[in-house]
Amino acid sequence: MENGDGEFQEPAGLRALRRLVTVLTLTMILGIGGIFILMFLRLSDPLVPPSPPEALTLPDTLTLPDGAAAIAFTRGPGWFAVVTDDDRILIYDAASGALRQSVRVGN
Repeated sequence: MENGDGEFQEPAGLRALRRLVTVLTLTMILGIGGIFILMFLRLSDPLVPPSPPEALTLPDTLTLPDGAAAIAFTRGPGWFAVVTDDDRILIYDAASGALRQSVRVGN
C-alpha cells in the first residue's frame, strides 16, 4: 500500500507477522545455543576412569553333574553360577567351589 508520499506502507498484520517470525528465530537460535552449551559442559567434565574389576577367583577344578555341559557363566559377590545345557542353573560358592544350589529352568 502506498501512502500519499509514494512510500510503501506495510499492513499491520504483515508487520506483526514479521516481528513474530523474528522473535521465534531468535528463540530458536538461543535454544540451540543453550543445548550446545549444556552438551559441552556435560561432555567436558573430566571422566573418572572406572576402577579395574576385581580379579576373578575361581576354584582350580569344578565338578558338574554327570551329563551336564556348561553353556553360560555369571558371578556375584561370593558366588558364581553355571548354566548347563540340560536347563539347570548351578550356583557355587566362590571361595570353596562347593555347590550351593541347583535350580531347574523351563519344563
